[in-house]
Amino acid sequence: MTVPAPRVRRRPSMSGRVLPLLLALALVAPLGLLFALVDGTTTDDHDLASRERLGVRYLRALGPVTDALVEAQSTAVAGAPVSRASLNAAIEQVAAVDTAVGDELRSHERWAGLRAKLEGLPDRGLADPEAAYQAYGEANDLLLALYRKVRESSGLIRDPRSDTFFLQDGIGGDLPTATVLAGRLADLVRLAAARPAAERAKTGIELAELRSSAFGPANDLVADLRAAVDSSESTDLGANVLTPLDAYQRSLEAFTAAGGGRAAPNPAQLTAAGIAAQSAAKQLRTVILDQLDTLLEERVDALDRDRLLARIAAGVTVALLVGLAVTLLRRPAAEARPTPADAALPPAVRPDPTAAGRSADRQPVAVGRGVEAERWRPFDAAR
Repeated sequence: MTVPAPRVRRRPSMSGRVLPLLLALALVAPLGLLFALVDGTTTDDHDLASRERLGVRYLRALGPVTDALVEAQSTAVAGAPVSRASLNAAIEQVAAVDTAVGDELRSHERWAGLRAKLEGLPDRGLADPEAAYQAYGEANDLLLALYRKVRESSGLIRDPRSDTFFLQDGIGGDLPTATVLAGRLADLVRLAAARPAAERAKTGIELAELRSSAFGPANDLVADLRAAVDSSESTDLGANVLTPLDAYQRSLEAFTAAGGGRAAPNPAQLTAAGIAAQSAAKQLRTVILDQLDTLLEERVDALDRDRLLARIAAGVTVALLVGLAVTLLRRPAAEARPTPADAALPPAVRPDPTAAGRSADRQPVAVGRGVEAERWRPFDAAR
């Protein structure tokens, strides 16, 4: 009976250990690139939505300035003393917001120009109503320019979603323009009655152009809000917006009837219709700003969740890769230890892992004949 020489496990070569790790890295590299792209896009969208919320905050502060300025203009054109309490309070509110977010929205310069113009308006009605109309008109133009600046610098004007885009277009473009031009139309009607007959034809043309300019943004506002409701996935938007929108439409129809279709509308009727339209616009403005800010806040929260999930997935991938690398690097040491089968053999025949080079020279050994059977005897050749 012979005992075969024990087989010794060979230690894996360096290439055998490194190659699986390289293959794992090759699989992880595209995943890392994909994560970097997704994380970069998510971060950009998050920054845009956060900056848009700053724009909504600024637009909310500009609303009271718009109302107070239109009211002060009508009072000044009528020749009555102008109360600056509401206008000054609105100016201070915008100043606080501009101090907080003006650096990011790059609005300091335009606000400084508008504030200087507002503070330079007379406290009392001017002796010349035409001069008052001109001075307040210039302030209104600067105000509308600030609206455009805030929308552009905050990114609201480039919003990628239909519902929020139509809402910001209505609240930052159509509504303030319609409010300012409606007030200007009512004041021009009042001025037209006092102008000389020689300027009647010129005044008629000016009134017709201003009617078209004033009613156009108001109708665009209605269209924008209906488009926002139709394109939105939010179930609350329609329920919250449509009721004040209907009230605004009714006031707009009354204002159109009082100021449109006649060369010389009744100033009293037009003023009353304008006040009703302005009141409906205030209510609508609050609702639109609240809904717009809510939609942007929900978008920011969703982007935060997506970014968190992506980073968790990346962390799990890295952990799995590290575990694989540790397993591959520790395998040779584990294979060098005696197996349970080898440990059961006698010490004389237990395989020596370091004797792999000498195992090939070892020959089978006869068992059962004793040590003397291995020796040479003198008379063996004669047998």
